[in-house]
Amino acid sequence: MSDPSSTERKTISPMPRPEGEEEELLRIWATPKGWRLPTAVNNSVIGILYLGAAFVFFVLAGILALVMRTQLAMPGNELVDQNLYNQLFTVHGTTMMFLFAVPAMEALGVLLLPQMLSARDLPFPRLSAFAVWAYVVGGAVFFSTIFYDLAPAGGWFMYPPLTLTDYQPGDNADFWLLGIGFIEISAIAGAIEIIVGVLRTRPPGMSLDKLPIFGWAMLIFAGMIMVAFPAVILATMLLEIERAFGWPFFSAELGGDPLLWQHLFWFFGHPEVYIIFLPAAGLVSMIVPTAARKPLIGYNLITVALIATGFFSFGLWVHHMFTTGIPALSMAFFSAASIAVAIPSGIQFFSWIATFASSDRKLEFNVPTLFVVGMLFIFLIGGLTGVMVAMVPFNWQAHDTYFIVAHMHYVMIGGMVFPLFATFYYWVPIIAKKQLSERLGKITFWLMFIGFNVSFFPMHFTGLMGMPRRIWTYSDVMGWGPLNLISTIGAFMIAAGVLVFIIDLIRNFRVGEGGKDNPWGAGTLEFLPQDVYSTRSIPHVYSRYPLWDDPDLPRSVAAGEQYLPNAPTGGRETIVTSPVHARPQYVIQMPGPGWMHVAAAVFTAACFLLLTVKVVIPAIICAVIAIVSCLVWVWNTDKGPDKGPVDIGGGYKLPVYVTGPMAHGWWAMIVLMIVAGSIFLSYVFSYLYLWTVSPEVWQAGRAFLPPLSWPLATAGLLIASAIVMRLAKSALPEPGERRLVVPVLILVSAALAIAGITAELYGHWSNGLRPTETSYGAMVFMAGIVSAQIIVAISIMSLFCAARHVAGLLDQVRWASLENTTLLLYYVVGQALVGLLLIHGFPHIMGGGP
Repeated sequence: MSDPSSTERKTISPMPRPEGEEEELLRIWATPKGWRLPTAVNNSVIGILYLGAAFVFFVLAGILALVMRTQLAMPGNELVDQNLYNQLFTVHGTTMMFLFAVPAMEALGVLLLPQMLSARDLPFPRLSAFAVWAYVVGGAVFFSTIFYDLAPAGGWFMYPPLTLTDYQPGDNADFWLLGIGFIEISAIAGAIEIIVGVLRTRPPGMSLDKLPIFGWAMLIFAGMIMVAFPAVILATMLLEIERAFGWPFFSAELGGDPLLWQHLFWFFGHPEVYIIFLPAAGLVSMIVPTAARKPLIGYNLITVALIATGFFSFGLWVHHMFTTGIPALSMAFFSAASIAVAIPSGIQFFSWIATFASSDRKLEFNVPTLFVVGMLFIFLIGGLTGVMVAMVPFNWQAHDTYFIVAHMHYVMIGGMVFPLFATFYYWVPIIAKKQLSERLGKITFWLMFIGFNVSFFPMHFTGLMGMPRRIWTYSDVMGWGPLNLISTIGAFMIAAGVLVFIIDLIRNFRVGEGGKDNPWGAGTLEFLPQDVYSTRSIPHVYSRYPLWDDPDLPRSVAAGEQYLPNAPTGGRETIVTSPVHARPQYVIQMPGPGWMHVAAAVFTAACFLLLTVKVVIPAIICAVIAIVSCLVWVWNTDKGPDKGPVDIGGGYKLPVYVTGPMAHGWWAMIVLMIVAGSIFLSYVFSYLYLWTVSPEVWQAGRAFLPPLSWPLATAGLLIASAIVMRLAKSALPEPGERRLVVPVLILVSAALAIAGITAELYGHWSNGLRPTETSYGAMVFMAGIVSAQIIVAISIMSLFCAARHVAGLLDQVRWASLENTTLLLYYVVGQALVGLLLIHGFPHIMGGGP
């Protein structure tokens, strides 16, 4: 029998399909109605909710921007006072960066990737749903703080010492720290879904060299989130702990340093610009070939450029800190990196232009094409000014002026918002089966395009004239008034364009109405005939533009003549393929609608918000409810192999359950471990950075190092924990049997891990070290906390695994839950051992024992 991933063309199943298969798919994948709608996990429903919520936050943040622009329209204006203006500025920037830009791109991934990959859904639909509800609840509460004088006023970047309790003693800053930290966790959940989805749920034959460019962009986008977001998660942890408990990470008088926050924040913050841009660039790379009716020129080069952009972006963060007194050699390095990142962006630009130029027909300037061309113009200016601010002498002059405001908005709005609006008009037909109005769309474009340039281009000049960022008023003698008035007029023009778009949505957007399946004549799979179950069957892919190369493919897919035309397990499923060559490996049994992911999201958000206002007991209760909800949610996701193997069409049979490196859950755990590793590396950087800033504090701190017996005991307990968990795995019985020793070993392993990390913390405490006295003590105890939080998760997972064994759901065949627990335990043991070497070995290496 031939390999189903072969590039040789063949008919999958030429025989007519049995009657009733399509009705069964409609029943199984039906979207809950009415009050049960929140239980839905379909990618189409979740994607629309996610994108709609992100757009609402975009509009709300835009309204705040209009208030600020009105305040700045005239010298000496008194529309709002300084405190309210600072809150408006902070919430506007935070909402745009954290509640709109990244979530909107993740939403498009959830919404479009299954269609582009012709998958029934992404592999963890409840995880996507959890991420969305957590984001909606947490984001709504955070934004509402502006109405109660509880909004933070430290800027969207929250620089210490301004955000320490000495200067912001209330809960305002805590709403930012706990709220945004929670939303970042939601973003990481979405990234895990996207990475595993792109690598493991592609259709047969879609090897990585045939992956749509948007798939590549989302893969790199999610990978960057894995590495960048942990830095800001650690930073928010450090600042919140200092505010709540007085551990001096950022207080210079106790050996801390406010610049540590800037390093951690901008290690996240500058890659975030490209985290936002890369998916938008991927969308443009999908629209341009359709507009030109030509395959994208330079596919391989663009793929390399996307990877290079992701790589270079992590070497740019210090160019936000050129004026902080860093060494000249460091400035030279980061200046060069900041200039070099323009090269991969230029490759994409020239590819898009070449694809347009290669078209053998007159280019039709429909609404998506207009927004793409507008993006090229605006982002080009942003890129050029970016090269300017990468030059150290110019950066010194323009830093913290309105020139930077102009540059940032040309990059962000040109690189993300205009492609997003192009996406709205281009991909709406696959959701609503009806196009938005061309007439209203062109009005929207011209109002936004002209308004944007009227608003932000003059800011280059106000910046060069010396107008600093973040001021709430200014004197008439400065001469900034006329340019600020022009910028304010432009801002209201942008708002008018967005208003016209909203009117267009209200008039024409109706989910599920009939219309053409492929109104643009596109060549990629998302324009196949779709329903609630995605495509009727999953096609075999032979090229990058299968709809152009095989005009009969839509009919064949709709007739169920491709893979998985039915529901062989009686539930929701899709095909899992190999990560490189897309060879079919097994069929995922996916969960359907339920309330547990909603409860988990709501109570997790409630826990964070209650901690913000220091209501501890109810917060703990909410945390317990959230954990129980998660455990109930995942209890039935490990369905076992009972219904397999199943026929996916064409005579091919696949298993419905696997473990080890082939399993999608194993891949998700590896991604999670990389995220944990990024948090730990951020901690190691912070520890070493503070040592260089305050070596005398570290020198004095060596006197508090406990005897060597303490770290040796900790290491022994942690290694014993890993060994015992391995023994538990080896003791698993045959299916249908139970062994009391298995849950005992699992729980003993967790207990040993808890004992090990407790011994490490107690050893320092018993030797007189206190985390509130110096930054050294704070950093030493923080090492234990970084590992302890993972050990707490492992303890919960261990209880879960023990319960599953008692219930007869954990054995030598069905052991995915124990496998993931074991993987995470192995990781945290390794992390903790490295931490012991850092805490106990580094001070001796740098200066001998105490």
